Amino acid sequence: MRLQKMSRAWKKRLLLTVGLVLLTACSRAYVPFIPAVVPTSTVALSATQSVQATAIATVITLPTSESESTLPTATGLYPANWEGWPVLPIVTQHAREVYTLGQSLGNDPHAFSIFGDCQSLPEIFLGLYATDSQEFASLSPDLQATANYFKDSLNRESSTSKGGTTSGALLWDEWHENKYDCRADESPMDCELRTHRPSFVLIMVGTHTEGVRDDLYLRKVLDALLAHGVVPILSTKADNREGDNHINLETAKLAAEYNIPLWNFWPVTSDLPNRGLYTKKTEPQLGDIYLTDAALERHRLSALQVLDEVRRAVAGN
Repeated sequence: MRLQKMSRAWKKRLLLTVGLVLLTACSRAYVPFIPAVVPTSTVALSATQSVQATAIATVITLPTSESESTLPTATGLYPANWEGWPVLPIVTQHAREVYTLGQSLGNDPHAFSIFGDCQSLPEIFLGLYATDSQEFASLSPDLQATANYFKDSLNRESSTSKGGTTSGALLWDEWHENKYDCRADESPMDCELRTHRPSFVLIMVGTHTEGVRDDLYLRKVLDALLAHGVVPILSTKADNREGDNHINLETAKLAAEYNIPLWNFWPVTSDLPNRGLYTKKTEPQLGDIYLTDAALERHRLSALQVLDEVRRAVAGN
C-alpha cells in the first residue's frame, strides 16, 4: 500500500492522532506512523534504470548484534570509535558508483540538496557563500571553486531544509505544505529529487528525533537516494541531547553499513565553550541544541569542505 494512496479516513486518523505542530523555526516535526510497506520513493524510474538502481542500492548489511559497532567499515574505521573518525569523509568506490549511476539517470552534477532542520537554512548556512561577498572572499581558492560549482544550490530553499525536519518528516507529504512546487501526493524527499535532481545530499537530521522509528525512516531515505544515484552524506551532530550519544553512533553504523560518506561534525566544535552550543532555557526544545555564531561559522565552512572533498573524489575535478 502506498502512503499516497491511503484512504482519506486513514490519513485523517493519523493526523488527529499526532497533529501537525509547527512551533518555532527549529521545533520538532510531529510525524505520523508510516507503515513499513511504504515504498522508499515514488519518483519513477524506467525498467532498465530500476535494475541499475537495485544493484547500486544493495549493500552489505552488518550483523545486527551488540557487537556490530566493533566491526570495521570499508574504510577500516570502527563505528564504536566514531568520535575519532576524520571530519572529512573517506570516499569509497561505492560512492563513485552511485554518482556514476546518477549521471546516467540525469542528475545534475552541479546540484546538491540539504536534508536538515533550521540550522541548515540558507541564511545561516551555505547560502552566505552566495550572498555575502566577505564570506566568499574568506574561502581558499579551492573552496571558492567548489562554491561556484554548486552556486545554484547554496542559497536554495526547499521543503527538505526547514525548521524541525526529521528523517520521518522527509517522507511525510504534508510536511512541504504544498510549497516549493511540490505535489500534494508526494513526499518532500520525492519532490526534491524530482524538482532539483541533486547528485549529492547533505543529511543533517537527528537533533529532533522521533524515537525508536528514526532508524527505519532514515533507512528509507538512504535506500531512495541510492536507488536514484544520489550520493548521501551523513553527518554527526554537535549536541548530545539524548544523553548517551546513541544518535551519532547510529549514524556511524549506517555510514558503515551503507558504505557512504560521513561528515563527522562532532569534533569540529570540541574546543569551543560548551561545544559551541548555547543553552535554551525556554520551551520548546530546552537545553543545549542550537549552535552559537562561532559554531555556525565552522558548520558552514566544514560543510563546504565536505562537498569539496566528495565531489572531487567522485567526479574527478
